[in-house]
Amino acid sequence: MNTHDTTSAAVLEQLRRQSADPRRRILLTGATIVTMDPELGILQGDLLVEGDSIAAIGPNLGADGAVVVDASGTILAPGLVDTHRHAWEAQLRRIMPDVDDLGGYVMTTLAGYATVYRPEDMYIGTRLAALTALDSGITTMLDFSHNSRTREHSEAAIEALRDTGIRGVHASMGPHFGDWDRQWPADLTRLKDRYFSSEDQLLTLRLATLATDEIAGPALAYGPELARTAADLGIGVSVDAVFGEASSRAVLSWAEHGILGPDVTLIHSTGLTAEAWKSMGESGTTVALAPTSDAQIGLETAIPAVDEALAVGIRPGLSIDVEVALASDLFTQMRALLAIQRMRAVNAAHGTGGELSRITTRDVLDFATLQGARTNGLGDVTGSLTVGKKADLLVVRAEDLNNMPLNDPIGTLVLGSDARNISAVFVDGQPRKWDGQVLDVDLPALRAEVNASRDHVLNTPVA
Repeated sequence: MNTHDTTSAAVLEQLRRQSADPRRRILLTGATIVTMDPELGILQGDLLVEGDSIAAIGPNLGADGAVVVDASGTILAPGLVDTHRHAWEAQLRRIMPDVDDLGGYVMTTLAGYATVYRPEDMYIGTRLAALTALDSGITTMLDFSHNSRTREHSEAAIEALRDTGIRGVHASMGPHFGDWDRQWPADLTRLKDRYFSSEDQLLTLRLATLATDEIAGPALAYGPELARTAADLGIGVSVDAVFGEASSRAVLSWAEHGILGPDVTLIHSTGLTAEAWKSMGESGTTVALAPTSDAQIGLETAIPAVDEALAVGIRPGLSIDVEVALASDLFTQMRALLAIQRMRAVNAAHGTGGELSRITTRDVLDFATLQGARTNGLGDVTGSLTVGKKADLLVVRAEDLNNMPLNDPIGTLVLGSDARNISAVFVDGQPRKWDGQVLDVDLPALRAEVNASRDHVLNTPVA
């Protein structure tokens, strides 16, 4: 599929007609395929989708009855994976672009705007964030939904993810400040039964919590009780605001209680002690970095902890964090992390003759795909183009003005591409973006809803 493919609309119509057929077949041909599967690497050839999964990858594939998509001149890549975004805030995008400390964000957004959100505002913000994610090639997004004031607020956030068709992870947490129903975390049982009853669906559930009681008190802080709640439900845990000495002591306490492990994700992990990192590495705990959040807002040391993670054997995922101050896409996160880490490596060795240890473009793409999926508890489902995994993939134009000529596919994805180059996005084998446009979105209607919600939030007095 390319900009000169006059059959693009006809191909989409074929895909639409077959969307409900569990045996549907889609053959994408003639592409450069960046699989991010360590055993497959980069291939030139075709990719076959059957139903919602990848059925074959290789040269000159045949598939009777398949809808054929000409992907020549493009790169096929795994969908990107966002491991942590506060999606409900999306209608407040860039409202505080120059915020320079965590306290400023917390008091303005969490102690202020959050307290006047209605369920419909949760829906609109989360839907806007998810659609924007799809537009920029993110096929899986963990929504750290920490404004669950009522049952209806939680339901609205989940339904927004469902309605966009993204592979969504709803990580639920009670709000930091203001009045709320205190239904969390008990309401997680009801939410799981209502929305997450199947293991083979686009949406999954996690428990969201904070590292310490410094910001919002002990009820929201991770510990044995919340760990037991997650274990009883059979869900993972995402822990935000993991910073500095207090969080380091908390990590060591969690290790003593045996509540670290692969099902636990520690977000940021900035400024932690060596002892805390050792416990994290030994337990197989996962880490979600937020490169621009740490560096731009100035969280703890302000240095994304990629070197610390790699030193103990943790390959982290990447995340967006808060759109009130930050960019919305993972291309920005990959580039920021690559530049910061390589700058640090060279700076540390400058004038010493010491050996450099620099990450690569392949590393950051791995963090944004395969490791992100693993961090979200979905490593067997998505994150690479691997036979048997779900068909979450991107078709990226490699012959656009900003990408041609194609010399290094991974370098082109990480350093050259952005949302405008993504011709198509598939999630679970279904097209969600086509010919450069996100599907099934009435943009004028969405714009009106977003503006009305934003105006309500800004104009409602905080109690």
